[in-house]
Amino acid sequence: MRRQRIYPFTAIVGQEKMKRALSLNAVNPSIGGVLIRGERGTAKSTAARALAALLPELEVVADSPFSDDPNRPDRWSDLVHDWVQSGREVQTVKRRRRFVDLPVGATEDRVVGTLDIEKAIKLGEKHFEPGVLAAANRGILYVDEVNLLDDHIVDLLLDSAAMGVNVIEREGISFQHPASFILIGTMNPEEGELRPQLLDRFGLSVEVRGLTAPSDRLEVLERHIHFDSDPEGFYEEWLPHEREISRRIDAACQIVDQVEYTRNDLHTIARLTSALQIDGHRADLVILKTARANAAFVGREYVDSEDILIAAELALPHRLRRGPFSDAVFDVAELQNRLEDIASELEDEAKPGNSPTSQSQDAKKKAPE
Repeated sequence: MRRQRIYPFTAIVGQEKMKRALSLNAVNPSIGGVLIRGERGTAKSTAARALAALLPELEVVADSPFSDDPNRPDRWSDLVHDWVQSGREVQTVKRRRRFVDLPVGATEDRVVGTLDIEKAIKLGEKHFEPGVLAAANRGILYVDEVNLLDDHIVDLLLDSAAMGVNVIEREGISFQHPASFILIGTMNPEEGELRPQLLDRFGLSVEVRGLTAPSDRLEVLERHIHFDSDPEGFYEEWLPHEREISRRIDAACQIVDQVEYTRNDLHTIARLTSALQIDGHRADLVILKTARANAAFVGREYVDSEDILIAAELALPHRLRRGPFSDAVFDVAELQNRLEDIASELEDEAKPGNSPTSQSQDAKKKAPE
C-alpha cells in the first residue's frame, strides 16, 4: 500500500518565520515548542505535519510503546528497566518519528495514560495503559486550537515538554516514561487567548497571516492544484529541497551542543530582556538556546548578533506586555535598534579603564543543559 504523501515543507509559500521556528525546535527540542497564532488557511497544520516528514528515523527499543532510546538507559521507561532486570535482551528497530494529533476534548487520562490499580493490588503487577504523551515521545505533538483546551490539560502538556518525563502516581503506585517531544500549538486569537502564564511556557511564538500579494496567492493556488492532481509528481519535484533542509537539520543537531557564545552575548540577552521588562527568566534561556540552534542551522559553531536578533524575534512577542512593543505588530526594526544600542554600550564599557572585567568578555561558554 502506497503511503499518502504529505505536502512538502519547502513547498509552503512564504511564512519563513514560522518555518524557521519549527526548524529550530527540530534542532533543539528543549527550546520549548512553538505557538503559531493566526487565521485559518495559513498553512499552520500543513507546516507541522510536513516537519515530521523531514526528521531522520529513530532507533528505538523494539516493542516499547514509549519509543525508548536504546542509547540512553538513564531515560528509559519503567517498562524497559523491568525488562532488563528480568534478563530480557533489549532489541532495537528503526522507524519514522510520530506525528501525534491531540484529540479534541482529550481527558487527563487520555493524555498522561492510566495505571490499572486493580491488577496492581490483586496480582502485584504494574500495568500501565499509555496515553498521548507516550505516543509523542521523541516525535511531534500537535495541538490545534490550543487556546480552547482546558488550562489543566495545557499545563500537563507544557510540564511534560519542559521536564521530558511523564510520571503517573495512583494509590501509592507510580510509573514513569520519557516524554520528550516537539510541542506545536496553533490558535486563532479571534477565538480567545491563552493565559499569560501559559503563553510564557511556549518557547517560541509566531504570528502568521494570509499572503496578500497577488503573485504569492497565485503561487499558492498553482502549487496546491499540482499537489492535488499529482501528489507523487509534486513530491518528486520538491524532493531535492526537502533533502537539503533535512540534511541541514540533521547536521545542526550534531553540532548544536558545541556552538559557543561569549559573555557579551549573555550581557546582550540580559540587557534586552531587562529593557523590555520581560517577566521571569525563561525568555533569556530560550533566546540563548534558539540563537545557538540558529547558528547550528546555518552551519556556524558560534553565536553572532544575527542569531540573537532572530531568536529574540521568535521568543519575545508573546511575552511582551508594555513599552514600544505593546502594539499587535512586533516591531523588528525597533528590536534591532535596541540590540545595536546594547552592542555600543558593551563596546564602550570594554574600553581600557571602563570595565574591570573587560578581559573576560570573550570567554567562551557552553550552554546550560
